[in-house]
Amino acid sequence: MSEHGPADGLDAPKVSAVDRLVEQIREFMTDRALQVGDALPTERELGEMFHSSRNTVREALVVLRAFGLVETRPKVGAVVSGGHGEAIRRLFSFHNGISPDSFRDLQGFRRLLEMGVGDHLILHATEADLDGLDAVNDRLLAASSVQEAAQADYEFHEALIALAGNQTTLAAYQLLMPVIVELMEIGKASRPVQANTYEAHHEIIAALRARDRIAYVYLVSRHLEFGLRFVPEAAPSDRHRGDGWPANEHPEDRPASTAGEQ
Repeated sequence: MSEHGPADGLDAPKVSAVDRLVEQIREFMTDRALQVGDALPTERELGEMFHSSRNTVREALVVLRAFGLVETRPKVGAVVSGGHGEAIRRLFSFHNGISPDSFRDLQGFRRLLEMGVGDHLILHATEADLDGLDAVNDRLLAASSVQEAAQADYEFHEALIALAGNQTTLAAYQLLMPVIVELMEIGKASRPVQANTYEAHHEIIAALRARDRIAYVYLVSRHLEFGLRFVPEAAPSDRHRGDGWPANEHPEDRPASTAGEQ
């Protein structure tokens, strides 16, 4: 049975002891730079480290195994697994290139999360929070490669989700990081100038500063839909894009200013 901590307030989401421990173990793995095959502490040691019961530890390890982050080996116990990224890639058929249907599934998932947190951000995000988003967005202009740009792009969207303060939502988003980043790399290899993406993110932040829910929803939806043009067999027609904008007239199609090009 999952244990629940006290809520900090009426609007604060309740985080179960299991969810909290899952996040603590994930942070432990990151802080210790554990590699695939490295052993985790025993259940007893994890319980002592994080002041958790044996049942809570076992439930947390079940969740981590379901995420593909941990596997159990005979005579060794729980070890770091390398199956997470590969399993997600197989799910979205990345070995043979992403299909339009897989793209729509992935972006549909992202749309649900990124648009879904909008109400909370508009009501609760502080100016300091939004300044932090601006700082994350600035990393895009400093990127010197497709890989760096894709990682910076992902970090902006992850930061957006993180501001909602829901650890389960954030963990679900992070679970798909390998395919989200790979999709971003596909788009950036075709359209290497990062100022366009930077400006799209800037507009999203501006909508949050204005507490304009309609603008936020529209801008996020438009931004996520834009990547479809880089998926094979899904390019816009000569006259119109799939989202109703005439070809070459979508705001993200416009050439970036020389000052913003990298």
